[in-house]
Amino acid sequence: MMVSSSRKITSILGAELDKLVTLPLIWRTLMATFIVNVVLTAAFTSANLQGATGTQSILDTGFASMGYLQAGFIILGILATCSEYTGGQIRTTLTVIPWRGFQLSTKHLALAVITVPMAFLMAASGVLYAFIMMKNTAAGIETGTVIRTVIGATGYLTLTTLLSAAVGALFKRTTPALVVLLGYYFIVSPLMRNYLPRIKNYSPDTAGSYMYMPLSTDEINALTVMQGTGILLLWTLLFITVAIILYRRRDA
Repeated sequence: MMVSSSRKITSILGAELDKLVTLPLIWRTLMATFIVNVVLTAAFTSANLQGATGTQSILDTGFASMGYLQAGFIILGILATCSEYTGGQIRTTLTVIPWRGFQLSTKHLALAVITVPMAFLMAASGVLYAFIMMKNTAAGIETGTVIRTVIGATGYLTLTTLLSAAVGALFKRTTPALVVLLGYYFIVSPLMRNYLPRIKNYSPDTAGSYMYMPLSTDEINALTVMQGTGILLLWTLLFITVAIILYRRRDA
């Protein structure tokens, strides 16, 4: 029984991975995200070099494009779950894999398998580019700090992608999910940070930013890395749980 269950899990995970890696939109999104991240990182680095004072932070510059980089991973998550609804492929999926909750959970796991290395590559490339260009003018940083922040950025982008995939499963349509999530991350959340400072740290994006951004010594009510990670993880698990519950009760 245990062997049979293991083979079933492996088979379903393999099928979900195969669907994702053979979806052209997934790779186009990742490629476009990588290119935009490189361009923006180069622009931010150039701007800092032109106003060089010898105290710029390589990490701040390397992660300056994170607000835009996350948009690509939001789109990635939504496409991962909404793409099957576009042509009705979801019915075939549910015919082959009738265990809805397990199927959607496995899809999120497959998405994480793809997202982690891509998120690491993009986060690390931004910091590496900033280091190469600014190593003679910027303040020094420790290797351990760089590793911790890059891992934190990778975790943030991965959890954001999984949260977006859950929202995509809730809406089942790409456009509404994009409008809601991009509207939140780029309009609602910035307004919350300005007008509702007491609760801003409990929003998924603000809490998640503490996973990779160095803490400011004069920042009031700052979260630790673990606190920020915990809050974002709770938001992600909450949306995934709600998505699974509704997925099991609704028609395809």
